Amino acid sequence: MSAHVRFDPPPPDIRTAARFVLEARPKPPADLGSRISRDSRHKRSHTGAKRAQYRKKRKFELGRQAANTKLGPKRIHEVRVRGGNKKFRAMRLESGTYSWGSEAVSRSTRIVAVVYNASNNELVRTNTLVKGAIVQIDATPFRQWYENRYAKVLGKKKRQAAEEDKSDATKARSRHLLAKIAARKGAVDPALDSQFGSGRLYAIITSRPGQSGRCDGYVLEGKELEFYLRKIRNKK
Repeated sequence: MSAHVRFDPPPPDIRTAARFVLEARPKPPADLGSRISRDSRHKRSHTGAKRAQYRKKRKFELGRQAANTKLGPKRIHEVRVRGGNKKFRAMRLESGTYSWGSEAVSRSTRIVAVVYNASNNELVRTNTLVKGAIVQIDATPFRQWYENRYAKVLGKKKRQAAEEDKSDATKARSRHLLAKIAARKGAVDPALDSQFGSGRLYAIITSRPGQSGRCDGYVLEGKELEFYLRKIRNKK
């Protein structure tokens, strides 16, 4: 017959030290099961049957939260992705490089506001920058380039006389340079010219801010500009 052995509890100071060691250990994430996953094993079958879980989740099946890039001071996160590559998750952006296609010129300019998005009006209200969104950009860099190249004032009806005197279109030039400028043809669409008068141009975003960390695109012209102007007017 075995004798009863009594174990006395450890002194309080040892128990306290052990508790502190356990609390200092890194804790796993609160809920591993609710993360975004792109696999189909966790989905029910087409008949409604629940599938058996025969293996754990895999890293290559993960999904990440959308960037929902906002309009504001530049803020970009670097994300390590498959293969050791990097993505640049733009949290906030306030400028980008935009191309004026008919003149074959690109300029970095400030983004003023989001005015239209075909997928969701909520993205317009919150000024969310995504691919395909229509934005208003500052026209100043393009106006300065045009006036310097063609010696013509854009948006003249709405421009003040004092501002015209300071523009690149009225500065002194040599006869040789004036002959070169005269040979150039700088015809601008009236709808685009009126936008220069207001100081803002409509442009479309063609880059993916949540993937590349950039908000680039091109200025809307011609039939495409007419189409989106109708959409914007109908929305209002």
